[in-house]
Amino acid sequence: MKNFRKQLSLLLALVMVFGLMSVGTWAAYEVTAETKALADVPADLTGKTVILHSNDVHGQIDGYAYIAALKAELVKRGAEVILADAGDFSQGDPYVSFYKGASAIEMMNAAGYDVVTLGNHEFDYGYDQLMDNLSKANFKVICADVLKDGKSILDPTCIYETKGGVKIGFFGMETPETQTKVNPSYVRDITFLSNSEGKTELFDCAKAQVEALKKEGADIIIGLVHLGVDLESAADSHRSADLLDKVEGIDLLIDGHSHTVMTAGEKDAAIQSTGTKFANIGVVVIDDASKKIESRFLIATKVMGGEDNKEVLSELDKDADVAAAAKKIADEVDAKYGAVFAKSEVELNGGAKVPGGNRNSETNNGDLITEAMLWSVLKEEGAVTVDKDHVVAITNGGGIRAAIKVGDVTMKDVNTVLPFGNTVAVVYVTGAELLEALEASTFCTPDYVGGFPQTTGIKWTLDTTKEFDANDETYPGSTYYGPKTINRVTIESINGKAFDKDATYAVVTNNFCADGGDTYYAFAAASAQFDTGIPLDEAVMEYVETVLGGVISASDYAFSDGEQTQIPAAVNVSGFTDVDASLWYAEAIKYVTTNKIMIGTGAGQFAPHTNITRAMVMKLIANMAGADTTPAAGEEWYAKAVEWAKANGISDGSDPTSPCKREDFAVMLYNYVKSQGAGFTGAWMFRLENPDADQISEAADEAMHWMVMNKILNGDEQGRLLPQSYATRAQMAQILLNISKSVLAPAAADPAA
Repeated sequence: MKNFRKQLSLLLALVMVFGLMSVGTWAAYEVTAETKALADVPADLTGKTVILHSNDVHGQIDGYAYIAALKAELVKRGAEVILADAGDFSQGDPYVSFYKGASAIEMMNAAGYDVVTLGNHEFDYGYDQLMDNLSKANFKVICADVLKDGKSILDPTCIYETKGGVKIGFFGMETPETQTKVNPSYVRDITFLSNSEGKTELFDCAKAQVEALKKEGADIIIGLVHLGVDLESAADSHRSADLLDKVEGIDLLIDGHSHTVMTAGEKDAAIQSTGTKFANIGVVVIDDASKKIESRFLIATKVMGGEDNKEVLSELDKDADVAAAAKKIADEVDAKYGAVFAKSEVELNGGAKVPGGNRNSETNNGDLITEAMLWSVLKEEGAVTVDKDHVVAITNGGGIRAAIKVGDVTMKDVNTVLPFGNTVAVVYVTGAELLEALEASTFCTPDYVGGFPQTTGIKWTLDTTKEFDANDETYPGSTYYGPKTINRVTIESINGKAFDKDATYAVVTNNFCADGGDTYYAFAAASAQFDTGIPLDEAVMEYVETVLGGVISASDYAFSDGEQTQIPAAVNVSGFTDVDASLWYAEAIKYVTTNKIMIGTGAGQFAPHTNITRAMVMKLIANMAGADTTPAAGEEWYAKAVEWAKANGISDGSDPTSPCKREDFAVMLYNYVKSQGAGFTGAWMFRLENPDADQISEAADEAMHWMVMNKILNGDEQGRLLPQSYATRAQMAQILLNISKSVLAPAAADPAA
């Protein structure tokens, strides 16, 4: 038992690995997030006004039943309750995209919202559709900084006077990035006030609204803003933090856009945001007597409880009427989109603002989508006017909105990944223009940007040791800057042949990028282009059915294709071109390679974001236990480790070459813990409050609970445990380093690892 205590300390050290997925590491800047249970909210709220707020709901329509139920409960406790939303409610899931956003308005009416502002995705169906949707709203919609014909398209402000006599002034603000984050053809006649090119339009607009609300006698001024705190918004000071810093007189910003969970921003800035998809509900308590904000916090909407382990809102069930309205919409959509048409043997990357995600790295999901796009065009003879070896595909990583899980795949799954109703388009560009598009779309990489190129047919390298050489002015009608020179991106080849900057290439893309969306002005300015009219999600589904035979196989899509290479900034580690000495895993990779525990994958790369396999985990746990895993002649490198794992109850040894999920990794570690005489003993019961706790399989439930209880596993920036996501080589290297600091001496090199 003494030896196990030593090993247990090593396991607890693993929090360093999974803790890297916490808010402090992944967020654009440091934030504070204070969450309370409903039981912690005062039972008597007489004389209080409470603002309950949401943001970036993105079609999570069942969440409206939670906020309606919470409102009803707080009203029972004596409070006057205002419901507010900070935008992006009408896009992101088939339950709203099927109805072009109208069903979101229907649900917000049912929940009883009072005041709302716009997010960029409200424009995804065009201005006319947006205004038609809003005409059906039973709540006030405000937005000050979006103009048509020189006038705000909506009232910029409103004042809500409570029964207790408090005048709460709201002003609405929309991100200027909307002009390039939606299809530009939808907003050509719309002006989004901006701070780009040295202007202060956004700040000036906000100041004007604050002054107007003061003149109307507002006691409290709240900005209902869709600005966010993303680093990609920092260059032109378009973040909520920038606004609060430059504009006086604002008591609170209720924020959206960056999906950040926070009750205070950097330097304790008065900014509150709930994350996304109703992971939390924001609460702002106002004292009617003093006419001041008394407290602010978040209430998590999804915790596990009850005999059937169902999702509940603290002690509350969902509001029955609102839940019924959501079910009616869901049933209608599910009837159309719920049919299974394929199976996937791997999880396709749904990561957005995460290391190795779709916004800063090549992913298997990006590969599948771009390969499908390319096929959808080239399957028709004569569809393009250049040779097939001059045809490539690019889609923006920000357009990939979800993962595809292992197992059955439905139309709804694909539509959730690609919810924007985009079509497949073709643009003809020179090699020089293709370089410009790649350079512009990776200007801040490895920081996250929606325009990050997922590609097929292009072998290219991004050198992040070099600064992006930006033009003095933004692209026309954009918040993004084009490059003066091409100094970060190099194209090695196109479909295996030499790249020619003077040649003409056909780029299969989506109509959003073809119209200059995100960072793709070079496509909008191309000499020629056409829209195939093929819906992007249908192209992917047809490709999976026709070309892949209905199976997204592990042999084809367990890992990305490796067409992209990134040279990181700072000094490379151990000679690897893809390991930045400033990153969290650098020390670990230096350790494992110096001690010949793990080696690179060839071509001077370590591939830190490549998924580990189940066999690697079994082998490394066996090494941890001191077992001899040397293969016999002719055996696979992992054969002895799998035998050991099966014999010792660590794993059943199945699927050794498959990528290892986080929950499976936890199970194998936990089985080892139990084999050493620890783990849960007797009955145990507590609830995980992580928003994706329901995704933990029954077989992994005990292991995940134990890991969380002992702080070995933490969540990401949204508190998610990501049990179905895969672990990477960088994380495994970090584990080995932690082990080395505790009990193990360096092991022998394993070429297969």
